[in-house]
Amino acid sequence: MIWTVPAILQRKGRFWVAEPMFAAPARGEGRDRRLAARLPLPSNRIAGKGGAAAREGDIVLVQLPKARHRRADARRGGARPELLRVIGRPEVASDVIEALMLNAGLRRGFPGSVEEEARQASRGGRARSGRRDLRELLTFTIDPRSAKDFDDAISAQRLGGGVARIWVHIADVAAYVTEGSALDEEARRRALSVYPPGAVEPMLPPALSEQACSLIPGEDRLAVTVEMTIEGAALRSSSFYRSVIRSDARLDYDRVDRIFAGSERAEGPWAEPLQTAREVAAALRAQREQRAGAITLNAAEPEFSFDATGQVTEITARIQTESHSLIEQLMIAANEAVAQHLQQRRVPCLYRVHEQPKPERVEALIDQLASLNVPTPPLAEGLSPSQAGDLIADASRLVEAHLRGAVARARAGDRSIPASGGRLALSALLLRALQQAAYSPRNIGHAGLGSTCYCHFTSPIRRYPDIICHRALLSSIGAGEQAPQASSLTELGVWVSEREREAMGIERDAGGVARAFALQSLLLEEGFDQPFDGEIVGLISAGAFAAFGPTVRSAPELGAAAPAFEGMLPVRTLRSADGERDWWTLNEQGTVLSGERTGRTLRLGSAVSVRVARVEPIRGRVDLMMLSAEMPAADRRALRC
Repeated sequence: MIWTVPAILQRKGRFWVAEPMFAAPARGEGRDRRLAARLPLPSNRIAGKGGAAAREGDIVLVQLPKARHRRADARRGGARPELLRVIGRPEVASDVIEALMLNAGLRRGFPGSVEEEARQASRGGRARSGRRDLRELLTFTIDPRSAKDFDDAISAQRLGGGVARIWVHIADVAAYVTEGSALDEEARRRALSVYPPGAVEPMLPPALSEQACSLIPGEDRLAVTVEMTIEGAALRSSSFYRSVIRSDARLDYDRVDRIFAGSERAEGPWAEPLQTAREVAAALRAQREQRAGAITLNAAEPEFSFDATGQVTEITARIQTESHSLIEQLMIAANEAVAQHLQQRRVPCLYRVHEQPKPERVEALIDQLASLNVPTPPLAEGLSPSQAGDLIADASRLVEAHLRGAVARARAGDRSIPASGGRLALSALLLRALQQAAYSPRNIGHAGLGSTCYCHFTSPIRRYPDIICHRALLSSIGAGEQAPQASSLTELGVWVSEREREAMGIERDAGGVARAFALQSLLLEEGFDQPFDGEIVGLISAGAFAAFGPTVRSAPELGAAAPAFEGMLPVRTLRSADGERDWWTLNEQGTVLSGERTGRTLRLGSAVSVRVARVEPIRGRVDLMMLSAEMPAADRRALRC
């Protein structure tokens, strides 16, 4: 058995060696973590490429036998490390991210048989007979501007008296991906699409994910429709069926937000349905925010733009705006309707479950918030899991109120408070107190949403559990699919949950690489002594983690969305005014680092001024140094100029 590792090609005298880029390859098929520091190569020639050669310094993909065969093979003169291909250069951000994805075990391509099956399926799909023809129903999509695959589309109609009809149309992936086929097995193995910055590892081949299954405007597409009659925020009725739709407009979040803000007019036949959908979504959101146990947590996620050379050109923030909330609320409503239908009919499926938080974690959270002078709900003795869930929901609402006040004080000139009010740190505390959501055939509810019955149904192009729920739903209404086998769902739920956590790790690591490359580019342009304002987002005994740099976007209700960069501020580098080192201790709650000699403190969520000491883009590592004076970095820049 063979395995591969990305490495940097180097020449040592007359010999060629490959220096692995990452300390230990991530889990993957046929992998072995025991890896020599340098891999000797017979030459710099690429295997099977007719004598093509890699250059010194290239990132290359190296193929080796499994570790237990390596020594014996070498004695026999058999299999030795080979260069499979050149990935790129270590100074190019997108090439390093590609190497990271390969190191994590992502295939970066589909087997030929799967590609061919996808092409065959894309030319047909199942017969359209028996489908409801909704091509005359006005339909539109709302997605990011960069989106290539469109899972969902909506239609809306006002019926009067506070009643509306909402149609949520979801790509009918089950019509193309037959259970047990090579295409289905590959989708199951991948479990979901992975979205590192500037790249994607899709669950389905592009012939389906970006073409046949994608709800492209102006094209007839096969869908599964959830039709809901909603009065205020109450679901009065729902029905489910296979359909044929044709999207009339491809809207994006930014445009819809401009329309909602009044800076752009909604011109077209979709204007009235959009307004109806907006009103329904607002009512649903207001109701959910009042649900027992529902978590209120507004956070921003980074989005990266790359130029044609593969370098990071911009970091922006994906913020939960009203347009995002519109789609989110309607998708949640559809997911709940499907889950309730399946539960009532006892059809096996995978539910999206989120257990109530453990009481001890919630008690620790309340202590952490109190240590930071953040208002907290009263803490009773002997919390049950359900009481813990209600308590963390109450805490999340108090945190949101606290953050609004902190942002206002920061804008009024309080320089001890970062522009975000400390949102990044407090959001992280809340998230760590929660259990991780997962997939399970046993419905235990979704604590974070305050939902008693929930599944993932609305993204079958990029999540395998959604395909399972499609098959379950379609079997229950006699629409030509077999119900999933209950005996297989427990193991499948564990598998896709694990793959989801791995994908999150890959995306997080790749995001760190992209940030580090962007920071290095900024420092090369403006100088490495550039001072930055930031905020403390994490603490350990060895130091503080800080988010810093120019904020990437701001929303009036949230304050600044997020600083662009992140780095580590080791306590060993901190000095007193006379240049002496201090001894720093972390409090029991993990929220404050205190210097014993100076009495200085580093608190979660507090403002900090730093400069960059070192950047290692390939590792996504940034080391920081504290600015010696207390003056904010913005004022330092003004004086320097």
